[in-house]
Amino acid sequence: MTESEKAAVSVVGTGIMGSAIATRLLATGHAVTVFDLDTAKVAALAAKGASSAASAREAARASRFVITSLNSATIVRSAVFGPGGIAEGADASGLLIDMSSIDPASTRAFAEQLATSTGMRWVDAPLSGGAPGALAGRLTVMAGGAAADVDRARAVMDSLCANYTHMGPSGAGQTTKLVNQVLCALGFQAVAEAVRLAEAGGVDATRLAEALKGGRADSSILQEFGPKMARRDYSPTGRIDNMMKDLEAVQAFSGSQRLPLPLTGLVADLHRSLLAAGLGPRDTAAIMLQFSGFREQSGED
Repeated sequence: MTESEKAAVSVVGTGIMGSAIATRLLATGHAVTVFDLDTAKVAALAAKGASSAASAREAARASRFVITSLNSATIVRSAVFGPGGIAEGADASGLLIDMSSIDPASTRAFAEQLATSTGMRWVDAPLSGGAPGALAGRLTVMAGGAAADVDRARAVMDSLCANYTHMGPSGAGQTTKLVNQVLCALGFQAVAEAVRLAEAGGVDATRLAEALKGGRADSSILQEFGPKMARRDYSPTGRIDNMMKDLEAVQAFSGSQRLPLPLTGLVADLHRSLLAAGLGPRDTAAIMLQFSGFREQSGED
């Protein structure tokens, strides 16, 4: 089988995103091996046809393409370079596609360390579109790495993405993801305030997305989250603490460059207030509660 056909892929990290990625790859004909410390998540994917690996090392040995989908740079480092990690099962024919959202500096350091120690190449490929986008093969992915490696990753990414763009050398994908998160975080806040404004004026906020569709104020965030916020639908599509992690990475980078980002700083502080109120597991749509004294969450009148 050539890499232009359906390549064998291992997925390390099968949380919400990793499971969606693995499910989509199975549905599109790839042979998929999965590993996660949570054996129940592995078993659920095995029931769909995936092979299970006992370690990240074993997963790396099973496929030339290895996708990581993990929550932090610390976890990525452990999964790749720790005992039983990907590096122990890697060789120069392999390609690691890191679909986690981590900081650019760590990405560059990890990519260099992996290439030096094993010859395995690294593409940073953070995503936008969430689990629904992965399941539909409609992800937007911003990739960093050598051009040949980014192009080689298409053997896998073409099954997952509607938009796959090479942004530059190692770390460039992660930098672009930080830009994406700034736009998303500010967009969530803007839609939340717009919904509250409409409600205060006696307007049915569930109709805002319909009314503004196609105009300059329109956005995918408005279309998805405007009605969700208006209905007080707090079912999660993402986690506030994950957004907080990304906003803190933005602030660390902007601080190192002495780059003022006042609106980003404000929205980051609002996310911190939500976490302090114990809303960490909730979706970013819960930012609505910031403007209602948390009464809806607590059940107060």
